[in-house]
Amino acid sequence: MEEPRLKTGLWVRAMLRQAGQKGNPGMVLHHGDDDAGGVLAVLLGRQGRMCVLAQTRTPDGRRAWFRATGETDVDQAGVDAYVTRQMERDPDLWVVEFDAPDLAPPFEARLI
Repeated sequence: MEEPRLKTGLWVRAMLRQAGQKGNPGMVLHHGDDDAGGVLAVLLGRQGRMCVLAQTRTPDGRRAWFRATGETDVDQAGVDAYVTRQMERDPDLWVVEFDAPDLAPPFEARLI
């Protein structure tokens, strides 16, 4: 069963608030389309470790995330390259960055 969809701008604000309440501050790096833009979440870990999570949907319509930069951690150059490529394809994309020492999403997220 497909989840009801919130406008992306509202959902991003809620995600930032949820993460902040857990002690993982976040910020919007690129403001996408308020109504229906996709979302990339950049997770900043310890000692320069980073990854990018991309939003997707499961076959039954539920929101899910996957490690878009692969299973291994990447550096800032790897994150920048991935984000730049994705933004060239989709200018409505949101890019949100979070402090996440263990590289686990600091917001409610189903990882696939």
